Amino acid sequence: MIEVVNPATEEVVGTLAEGTPADVDTAVAAAVAAFPAWSQTSVDERAKIVRTIVEGLKERAGELAATMTTEMGTPITFSQKVQVANPIAIAEGVADVLESGYFEPEEIGNSLIFREPIGVVAAITPWNFPLQQMVAKVVPALAAGNTVVLKPSELAPKTADLLAEIVVDAVPAGVFHLVHGTGPVVGEALAAHPDVDMVSFTGSTKAGRRVSAVASETVKRVALELGGKSACIVLDDADLGRAVKIAVANSFMNNGQACSAWTRLLVPADRHDEAVELAAQAAAKYTPADPADPATRIGPAVSKAQRDRVIGYIRKGVEEGARLAAGGPESPLPQGFYVMPTVFGNVTPEMTIAQEEIFGPVLSVMPYADEDDAVRIANSTIYGLAGGVFSADTDRALRVAKRLRTGQVDINAAAFNTSAPFGGYRQSGNGREFGRFGLDEFCEIKSVQR
Repeated sequence: MIEVVNPATEEVVGTLAEGTPADVDTAVAAAVAAFPAWSQTSVDERAKIVRTIVEGLKERAGELAATMTTEMGTPITFSQKVQVANPIAIAEGVADVLESGYFEPEEIGNSLIFREPIGVVAAITPWNFPLQQMVAKVVPALAAGNTVVLKPSELAPKTADLLAEIVVDAVPAGVFHLVHGTGPVVGEALAAHPDVDMVSFTGSTKAGRRVSAVASETVKRVALELGGKSACIVLDDADLGRAVKIAVANSFMNNGQACSAWTRLLVPADRHDEAVELAAQAAAKYTPADPADPATRIGPAVSKAQRDRVIGYIRKGVEEGARLAAGGPESPLPQGFYVMPTVFGNVTPEMTIAQEEIFGPVLSVMPYADEDDAVRIANSTIYGLAGGVFSADTDRALRVAKRLRTGQVDINAAAFNTSAPFGGYRQSGNGREFGRFGLDEFCEIKSVQR
């Protein structure tokens, strides 16, 4: 049995049966059997089913938000406004694409080009944005005509159970399956299974490498959304106070547990000390507290292991000579897996905290000499998932954004777009999610010459 622990109280709030490779075999066999009929359903019918899933998400929005706050510690206000709202928008976007003629064949010369479903899709999802990542995989995979086996994180299983109830009520029997369990057991069994045609995985880069290696034995398609070490570049003409405030909020969102968070704040060298002071002042407003309280802005790490990992990175930053400007390794509360919101100054590109994904509320402020130096530092990690650029000149900001080796860049804190492609360069993964680009991942392309 797997215990579900509330990270704010350290209390066990549930248990679930741990899945086995035999459970995977059963689910995959049922998905294989259901695929022929499901893959031939009309696009209109699949669009109606997606709309039904959207309505189910809306009807159970409060329950979903509360469940995520309980099992992974995200503040309830963030759960409501982001953790539930984004998945609803993502699913609505999929339905919009289906209804736009996406599956109509394209003519190229004497050829007709068709988009067709891949087959059985294994969706392996993380705990930090549990509903969003499940919806971003399950809904477009089903919409494209695939059958799906979902393996959610064992740290956020109750959210998966709620989604499963919504999906199972909407689709024919056998089309969707949920198997709980750990990555090394259930995840590996899915990645290796000869009857699984695709794996869509979100998680750490280390785990993504393993999924790729296992899946390669059967040459199945693999889509990966992995780690990040995103940089926010504040150019010398930007409003420094506004940029720092927004960067701190971005870095600390979801308790600092976001792969796309701007965890490196790059500022002109002559304004570095000012930026560090501004960041420390902003961090002081993030008081760790009960995530169930609507006023709370930052809650606990998801688990004891994650808290200890983040504290280890904070200590490493101090050891390597970064200046601790706010926070530190001390626990802010006597109970719960809390971490002090932390700001480092004088961080150099070779430091561990500038290179490795910490996945906690830790911001590194880094000085740069000029625009070229800022771009060089931003591109100096193995990752390339997200980033930000602040400038009074939006054309200048766009030129810098285009030089960043990363999949998504926000200029002057532009709004998140759930229809725009999301995914990474380099070791942040491959493939894209959301909207039309998310549907592309779950389709085969067939050319028929006439």
